[in-house]
Amino acid sequence: MADYQNRALNEALKRIVGKPFLGKMIEQIANNVAAVVEQWQQAVLSDVPQFSQSRNPDLLPELALHGREHVDEILRLLRGGRVGAFSFVQEHGRRRAEQHFPLEATLHAYRSSHKVFSRWLRETSLNTLSRAQDAQETTSAIADLAMEYADAVSLIFAATYSSHSLLLADVAGDQRSELLKILLDGYDEADARAARILRDAGFLDRRQSFCVALARSVDPTEMLNASRARRMADSIKELVAGLTVRRVIDVHENKVTMVFAAVRRESGWTAPRSSLAQEIRAALSLVGNAALIGVSNDAPSTAHIPNAYSEASTALELASVSERVGQFSEIPLRRLLLHFAAEDFHRVLPSWTKAFFDANEHSRGALVATLRTYASVDMNILQAAQVLGVHPNTIYARFQRVVDLSGLQPKSFNALNDLLIVCDHARLGLDESSAPRGPIPLP
Repeated sequence: MADYQNRALNEALKRIVGKPFLGKMIEQIANNVAAVVEQWQQAVLSDVPQFSQSRNPDLLPELALHGREHVDEILRLLRGGRVGAFSFVQEHGRRRAEQHFPLEATLHAYRSSHKVFSRWLRETSLNTLSRAQDAQETTSAIADLAMEYADAVSLIFAATYSSHSLLLADVAGDQRSELLKILLDGYDEADARAARILRDAGFLDRRQSFCVALARSVDPTEMLNASRARRMADSIKELVAGLTVRRVIDVHENKVTMVFAAVRRESGWTAPRSSLAQEIRAALSLVGNAALIGVSNDAPSTAHIPNAYSEASTALELASVSERVGQFSEIPLRRLLLHFAAEDFHRVLPSWTKAFFDANEHSRGALVATLRTYASVDMNILQAAQVLGVHPNTIYARFQRVVDLSGLQPKSFNALNDLLIVCDHARLGLDESSAPRGPIPLP
């Protein structure tokens, strides 16, 4: 307890301790402890609905016990005892933190107790007084005592609750980190400790499928700020709280890392669950525009989670502001091949690449747009002209320009495929030296 709070409570006690009425007042309170506790509990239940709504079976019995502890402490102080550390309040704070009972609900309960204790002290003291002046002074002193006592226990409770909550959060964070490490790195089935951790977390059920998702800010440097990264993780936790899936979510390697698990089917007589990855992707699509997210395919067991993590990493790397949530199963094969062969492909780019993209930039992207549109309509020049809103002869003229630059005839499937691979390579930003400086229009 803070020194100023200790002094204030001691000063309030000095105004009462030693008064002629004190002995009889203590006696009356001591003879009615059960009634005081009952009134206090009824006041709390009436004023703070969280106590009645809680399903915790220990809450109400512990509330009654705590009320009795307060009455005993007040009697001890009135009998001349020194103001102590209020260890019973600290223990109550730790219990409520462990049970995740709302801090503000207990603080509200202390405000209710202030009214009940103040009324009992005032009424019992007034029964022993005869002069009006004594009654006025006593009422004022008791009001001060009740207020300082309520302030002291509220301060101690709040400090203990907060510090213990932080400790529990640190412990939970360590447990999440350890669980994630086991899941993402893989584990030896002979490792009994790893198996116990996974079993306790509910990740060893053979009927489950798994999915990994990764999220980061559009600006990756923001993830270096621990508090911002934690806020993103917390907001995602709230977003997926309604899903009927098991989850572990934490900040790992500067990314919000998520592992989800769900039962594939309840029994052999029930229909299998739809894709977990698609369900997760739909939920994460509601994350704000400042985040990029990658989602893996479904993994059939914990042994496949490391592969799912690699898939989510790839999907995250290929996500963009226009496609913020990427799912590995939906990435085109050509794009995956270009991504995995990025550096090697850069070394084998054709010599005509730079001249081609310079001409494309000069045409404001018309050459690349024509090739893509032509491919999207199954190499039909009339349909490509209709989509682009130009005359078919314009398509032929652009194709001739492509032939002059590259030596490849777009009307040939193999040549068109080579041209599109080079275009995709530049679009993905894998060849900064030969890619156009402006945007490449897409069909």
